[in-house]
Amino acid sequence: MQKQPPTGGNPWVAVRPGDDVAVLARRVSSAHQLFVDRSVPDTEQNAVRSVILDSWMRSTRKGVNPDGAARADHLAASELAEYRASHPMALIRPVVRKLLVEDAADTGLLVAITDEKGQLLWVEGDSSAKDRALDMNFVEGADWSEDTVGTNAPGTALALDHCVQIFGAEHFSRSVHEWSCSAAPVHDPATGLIVGAIDITGGPRVAVPEVLSLIRATVAAAEAELRLNLLRSPQPLVDTVTRLQVLGSGRPSLVREGRRTPLSQRHAEILLLLAEHPEGLSSDRLAVLLDESDLDSVTIRAEMSRLRKVFGTAGIGSRPYRLLADLVSDVQQVRSALDRGELAAALDIYSGPVLPGSDAPGVEDIRDELRARVQAALLREGDQRLLARWTTSVHGRADVAAWEAYLAGLDPRSPLYSQVKSRVDLFDQQYAT
Repeated sequence: MQKQPPTGGNPWVAVRPGDDVAVLARRVSSAHQLFVDRSVPDTEQNAVRSVILDSWMRSTRKGVNPDGAARADHLAASELAEYRASHPMALIRPVVRKLLVEDAADTGLLVAITDEKGQLLWVEGDSSAKDRALDMNFVEGADWSEDTVGTNAPGTALALDHCVQIFGAEHFSRSVHEWSCSAAPVHDPATGLIVGAIDITGGPRVAVPEVLSLIRATVAAAEAELRLNLLRSPQPLVDTVTRLQVLGSGRPSLVREGRRTPLSQRHAEILLLLAEHPEGLSSDRLAVLLDESDLDSVTIRAEMSRLRKVFGTAGIGSRPYRLLADLVSDVQQVRSALDRGELAAALDIYSGPVLPGSDAPGVEDIRDELRARVQAALLREGDQRLLARWTTSVHGRADVAAWEAYLAGLDPRSPLYSQVKSRVDLFDQQYAT
């Protein structure tokens, strides 16, 4: 009979003293398979820690594919280098290199530094391990947030704001099951907000308590370095602008000082409309933009009262309704990237339509306008890589014009040409009937 995991002890530690690593690996792998097949935890066997089950459940709700991989960043090497150089985590990189990286050569270990969103800024250490890590896209610039990859040490540490270890098949993505990792978040000493994470990735020995202690000690040293920097330059390290996220199928939310607050669809609609109309909106005009027939001024006042409790009373003015606090939406970020000619960056942000479940007339107009702008930029640019990415996405796979532009740029002798042409021919048949 297999040994059951202990119910006590440190829940953040993956491999406890006395654990048989081979037995643990088989048990966790079986639990992962059962969970992925059934989308329910194996509660009867109590096979994995609660912190892992909770993360698996979050990964499932976010629609993470257990057979998927981390998204690669599409910034040019120079742009990534510029982003890293200006990021607060660059201040602590010398500390991390001194304490962790210098001794990682020929050990099979990797040391990674992420930003506050889970993007890998630096990946250093054993060269052969770096080569093997390419298979799971554990590379500089890749997105290893929990929302994208599912359960993993840096992404889950950021999601929970706590140090954590992930052992083998505790990772949600199957491509990471050969690896184990330990990570902890790093905080801005001035505000307490997360600025990034430090991670050690390698084999099973990375998941023992001593490595978690090493990570925590390194974070303590890194945060001490940030405090010294704060004495020299008393500026906050974290962007304090409130951000509105309304793109894609996920629940709309506000991100303020590194913390995410889910929004109801109605509140997201109102904030988006106010962000799009900085001059303000009367109660009657806002009602029309939300619903052409069924809303009255009393209903609008009630919704605004509830919204102020979420957004802040001082952040929304009246007569007309308008934003008094800075708010940046991901819709605006897509437009800004398009204005700069950074189409790849715009596609990174454009994860899906604007509030796809909304039928508010004002939101539908924004949705249609943004999609048309993205499509027009794609057709104008004619970049085959970006067209391929667009036409295989949820919001671009039925875009006939994009498929035709994609086909026009392909070599007729290539195998891909016939595949794309068959898709275009199928569209022709559908629209001819």
